Amino acid sequence: MAKSAEEERLERWRLVLGEPAQGTLGASLGEAELRMDRALSALYDSERKAGLGGSSPHVARWLGDIREYFPASVVRVMQGDAMTRLGLTEMLLQPEMLEAVEPDVSLVATLLSLRKVIPQKTKETARKVVRRVVDDLERRLRAPTERAVRGALSRSSRTRRPKGAEIDWDRTLRANLGNYQPERKAVVVEKLVGHGRKRSSLRDVVLCIDQSGSMAASVVYSSIFGAVLASLRAVTTRMVLFDTAVVDLTEELSDPVDLLFGTQLGGGTDIDRALAYCQQIVTRPAQTILVLITDLYEGGNAQRMIQRAAELVRSGVVVICLLSLSDQGTPAYDSHHAAQLAALGIPTFACTPDQFPELMAAAIQRQNIGTWAARNDIQLARSGCRLRRGGPPPRRSASPCAP
Repeated sequence: MAKSAEEERLERWRLVLGEPAQGTLGASLGEAELRMDRALSALYDSERKAGLGGSSPHVARWLGDIREYFPASVVRVMQGDAMTRLGLTEMLLQPEMLEAVEPDVSLVATLLSLRKVIPQKTKETARKVVRRVVDDLERRLRAPTERAVRGALSRSSRTRRPKGAEIDWDRTLRANLGNYQPERKAVVVEKLVGHGRKRSSLRDVVLCIDQSGSMAASVVYSSIFGAVLASLRAVTTRMVLFDTAVVDLTEELSDPVDLLFGTQLGGGTDIDRALAYCQQIVTRPAQTILVLITDLYEGGNAQRMIQRAAELVRSGVVVICLLSLSDQGTPAYDSHHAAQLAALGIPTFACTPDQFPELMAAAIQRQNIGTWAARNDIQLARSGCRLRRGGPPPRRSASPCAP
């Protein structure tokens, strides 16, 4: 039912005056308006003045929320107020202070979200801070990722009819030890084990990442994993980021820092448009793994989004939906859309960076992701989940689809 002019007027005054005016005005706020109210309260309510710390994960979420709910002119004002009222100005205006801050993924997400308003003299320092975090994460994540993916590719491409240059002699000898003939001091080879034909690319991986403010940490980790995967010749990797628009940053995969500074970290979300683009770039469906990283709060055509996901699955693409790729656990997400994807057979769950390499290995080998998730104590979204309505977004939980 449409709101009357009087109801809209009271709602606006309620947002301007804050929660103390609720009893007087009696205005009823919907879910979207409540999120607007929380964004305003975090900045302008004095008792919550310290609610957004300099490197708090809440800053990136807040920046995404204000871009989603307020026009650009208002966002600029609120962003400026945040830098003054919440102490962000002091950190960002002084390179020496920024250099002294202990860098982490949350700080990187905040710097990327504010990069357009960072003073010129601090931009290079901000870039160095981002570089430090990215280099540290890449050192930690590269080896397990390469090991898991290369091993999976080797196993998935092994053949019993290899050509001479493709024979894996170590595995061949092991497979034929039972045919050892002492009198000849030789092993009779009856089975050949090889790695199959060597091709420039055995698998295509598409990382399709929601770059709205709430997904900032996931963007950081995805960029690093994308760069690692792109360095493997046996994998063709595409990096697609989206909010209400879609941008292909595959050419930036050689440097995760350049890629990160090419992101928008905005507020809106159009997953339907992003999946439409991914459909266009998939050329080998049976060899393609599409990892969609989003909280599934769709601002575009939700019905068509589900239809496109179904079309990708039917074409042979392995589709996986990660509600987040971060250390923070399961975020707020649209459980109705998660349930719809689960009904299509698309595994939908939150994943930590440490789990991602083995997840990719399982996907490359076409293992059952549900079985893999169970071994790792990860609960998938279920097709019977219902949409969470009203009130604040749900708290983080271990299960992305708790009853």
